[in-house]
Amino acid sequence: MPKPKSVYRCTECGHEHPKWVGRCEACGAWNAVAEEPVVVRAPVRGASKRAAGAHAAGPPPARLREVAARPLERWRTGLPEFDFVLGGGIVPGSMSLIGGEPGIGKSTLLLQAAARLEAGGRTVLYASGEESPDQIRLRADRLVDEDAGAVHVLGETRLEAILGAAAAARADLVVIDSIQTVYTEALESAPGNVGQVRECSGQLMRFAKETGTAVVVVGHVTKGGGIAGPKTLEHIVDTVLYFEGEATLDYRLLRTTKNRFGSVDELGVFSMTEHGLVAVPNPSAVFLAARAEGISGSAVTALMEGTRPVLVEVQALAARSGYGTPQRVATGLDPKRLAVLLAVLERRAQTSFADLDVFVQVTAGVRLNEPGSDLAVAAALVSSLYNRPAPPDVLFLGEIGLGGEIRPSGGLERRIAEAARLGFRRVYGSARSPAQVPGISVVGLEHIEQLVRALAA
Repeated sequence: MPKPKSVYRCTECGHEHPKWVGRCEACGAWNAVAEEPVVVRAPVRGASKRAAGAHAAGPPPARLREVAARPLERWRTGLPEFDFVLGGGIVPGSMSLIGGEPGIGKSTLLLQAAARLEAGGRTVLYASGEESPDQIRLRADRLVDEDAGAVHVLGETRLEAILGAAAAARADLVVIDSIQTVYTEALESAPGNVGQVRECSGQLMRFAKETGTAVVVVGHVTKGGGIAGPKTLEHIVDTVLYFEGEATLDYRLLRTTKNRFGSVDELGVFSMTEHGLVAVPNPSAVFLAARAEGISGSAVTALMEGTRPVLVEVQALAARSGYGTPQRVATGLDPKRLAVLLAVLERRAQTSFADLDVFVQVTAGVRLNEPGSDLAVAAALVSSLYNRPAPPDVLFLGEIGLGGEIRPSGGLERRIAEAARLGFRRVYGSARSPAQVPGISVVGLEHIEQLVRALAA
């Protein structure tokens, strides 16, 4: 029996290597090269070869202006935050990928969406390779507000059986939990292998485009937080969603990083209850509900999550260090960005954190990924350093440069309007910002020294 052929392919860029190497020769990624078997197709000969060549030619290309423009149809799931992140609902014939930590609520979210789609007249097939139908029924029984009894469930990991069941049930939506447990008979490798994940996702995408069935697959995540498997998995699908949140908190955040049918970087907020996930329509009010006034080390900023402004609280604590080397701990903020802001405050504003432990955290499990929140982090640090509470009705918006200059942020009008709706009356920002909103006074700052003088006075 001939030995099966295999190649060593980089999971990041797809470059092939003749043997295993620790670092990819093309993209330089470490420990990204994995072995996968090669699918050998049977040769086509004679008349069959000529027929295959004619079929391979396919239809002739058409000019773009000749392509009929049809309105994009969407299926609303009945979960407002889920539909908002998707851009208005699930698109027929699309393929979406959702990833997140184990136990974060991915299966619960999709089961709730499947139940509401079934109630709306759509046929849904929920195929799980990690849970039996009995386990899915137990989860459905906990969803008091949802009736998932009409959802078709299937405990199967073989892709051909899943596609056959979807075709037999004439499913409008197929949910696969998870893609790492599914395998195809075309390959001999184990489920979860790089080749299996790529081949199964490719067949699912072809099935979605040919039949008009929407497909949603769940993906495991690695220790670094990325979706496990080859990077081509994220390239193939139409939408990539991340479901995240702290395990000790009730709030879950749904983000989109890729969406061919809508905008990216949108944020949906859910509250995890004993009866399932509940959409949070006003995240800013929820994130600031537990904020206490009159406490030093607290500042509020507004983030732009896609098209939605969200207000969050930044807390900081500067305390005398009891050890030789002061600690720098950041939760929800890049520790390197914290180090840069501390260096700018010490060098440009004559403050000293050299012998102090510094702790910074963002409430509700939100992460600060944009530089427009620099001014709020600096304000919280200065407030804690001098033990002077920041005014409770002030919003901090602005990027801090290495020279200590304060630069404006984008989308200021929408951020300030959201702050005004929640009762804020002043905004500390860049003097170069032209934004003006009725009922809000903008205090323009040129340099970080002005912020320190305003908070230390």
